[in-house]
Amino acid sequence: MLREKFTRKYKIFLIALPLILLWDQVTKYLVRQAVPIYGSIPVIEGFFKITHVKNTGAAFGLFAGGVSPFRTLFFMAITVGAVIVILLIFRRIRADRILAPLSLAMIMAGALGNLVDRIRWGYVIDFLDLYWRDYHWPAFNVADSAITAAVFLLLIENLFLHKKQGESKGLTQRAW
Repeated sequence: MLREKFTRKYKIFLIALPLILLWDQVTKYLVRQAVPIYGSIPVIEGFFKITHVKNTGAAFGLFAGGVSPFRTLFFMAITVGAVIVILLIFRRIRADRILAPLSLAMIMAGALGNLVDRIRWGYVIDFLDLYWRDYHWPAFNVADSAITAAVFLLLIENLFLHKKQGESKGLTQRAW
């Protein structure tokens, strides 16, 4: 039983990671092929369109500016550091957890997906463009979405799921 649960966390992680990374890269490829840079395709009028954007900054355009080798190296170093931390945390996850390994796979896939873009192009391809009237959320991509969703999954698991099981451990002890 323990071996089955132990391998389950690895299966979840090792299946989710490449699938999310592939999904991210395929969608970016399709956008590069179908939408000119800074061009848009309306999907839901007044709310959502596909807009091909070059993002030299972090998630949602934070710290964006011109292309700089130092900026690229900085973001690459941050990504490598994040991957190392994710792997260290993953090793500590309890074998019976489902959302924690899935969440860590989503975060790592998102980080690696954007890293691939930085290495290949010197910037990240963003294309999911949400807006309403005069308000525009910064364009983002599947990698950013995976990271954001993973954070919510970790919060749900730590704050609600294990509380119902009668656990009274602290936040950091619940999932790992």
